Amino acid sequence: MWVDRMIIEYEDGRKDLQRIKNNLGDSDIDKMDKTQVNGMINDMSFAIDWMRTGRRPGNLRGIDRRSVYQRTALVDMDLMPSLDIQPDPGELDEREKQALVNMLIDLSHRERQCYLLHMAQGWSMQEIADELNIKKPTVQKFIDRAKNKIKRKLSCHTNVI
Repeated sequence: MWVDRMIIEYEDGRKDLQRIKNNLGDSDIDKMDKTQVNGMINDMSFAIDWMRTGRRPGNLRGIDRRSVYQRTALVDMDLMPSLDIQPDPGELDEREKQALVNMLIDLSHRERQCYLLHMAQGWSMQEIADELNIKKPTVQKFIDRAKNKIKRKLSCHTNVI
């Protein structure tokens, strides 16, 4: 999805700025440069948070609580168009679909891809690695992270009820 690609580009840019900042010294000119670079890093972080949540960071009020862009992708199952994953209609009611979207929304793009391919489609980690052109241990790491995030989300949800 376009917003996922943009988030990745912004995160790469933020990492580059962090490297530039780390290479600056302690002279007065470098301190002024660090101030400017810190401002750019903060602006990029703000934009990344906005893209992830679909809302202005820091706003406590709003119509929705999660990312409008990612929610649309998950509901429409446009998450991985090249992988031909389609929902099986009629299995989940609207409340269950919404709960599923809320669980998956906190995952990064790669975590969602790996988790859904492994857990929902039954692909092996090697098959996922081959399809996504990444290494098998990386796939394992993404799946483990996704499972931990979902587990935390489930435990928080259970404690509220």
